[in-house]
Amino acid sequence: MALSGTVGFLGFGNMGGAILRGLIGTRTITADRALVYDVLEDKRAAAADLGVAVASSPQDLARACNTVVLAVKPQSMADALEQMKPGFSPNTLIVTIAAGISSGYIQERLGADARVVRVMPNTPALVNTGAAGIAVSGNCTKDDAATARTIFESIGIAETMPEALIDAVTALSGSGPAYFFYMVECLVQAATAHGLDADQATRLAAQTVLGAGRLMLESGEAPSVLRERVTSKGGTTAAALEAFRAGGFERLIASGIDAAVARAKELGQ
Repeated sequence: MALSGTVGFLGFGNMGGAILRGLIGTRTITADRALVYDVLEDKRAAAADLGVAVASSPQDLARACNTVVLAVKPQSMADALEQMKPGFSPNTLIVTIAAGISSGYIQERLGADARVVRVMPNTPALVNTGAAGIAVSGNCTKDDAATARTIFESIGIAETMPEALIDAVTALSGSGPAYFFYMVECLVQAATAHGLDADQATRLAAQTVLGAGRLMLESGEAPSVLRERVTSKGGTTAAALEAFRAGGFERLIASGIDAAVARAKELGQ
């Protein structure tokens, strides 16, 4: 599905850049139908290098676009919305990807009639394998929901859900890549302690994570089924899993998710 109208990006950091590059790369939009504003000169230059026009201000961006993706940090959102508001019209769809920032927060600042879609993407969008949770506000249309899905399906997968669940998505897939990177760090450290070369161990671990994820997605089987299939009774995998359980692995994962959800809620206050 191609997007109609002009899509603006308020903020052009890693995630904003990944989304726009995905849209252009999949021909969902052409560069001449995108517009960017960022406070940093190097980010504006990066947009220009893609053949994308740069707006002179947030309000000019809002005035010129049919859809605006808010890709600024949560701590900068209030100021960004204030600067954008003079050019904002309820005819413009707002898509926010800032962690912890609710649709209500944006509507309080732009007006109750603002159509807002709240999205939590993740950094694998940089390589078109992102995972995003999407929640549409009550006054959004079916076309608004379709627009949001089109944007984020251009860089991975998108799942629609009630906004009350977006903080959980933030903790799961939004922050999730860091958990896997940390796990790979730990795996590599453990493997090098047993004599493996660090570069070899890193490549093997990264491919293992990639392959396991792809196997789970393409097989359609539950992770527990796939785990059991790899785990022979009395074998090496069983020994490792038993050590993980004895060390409180499940409790540790749960406490990490709890902490991320709590922080997401704090960011929205």
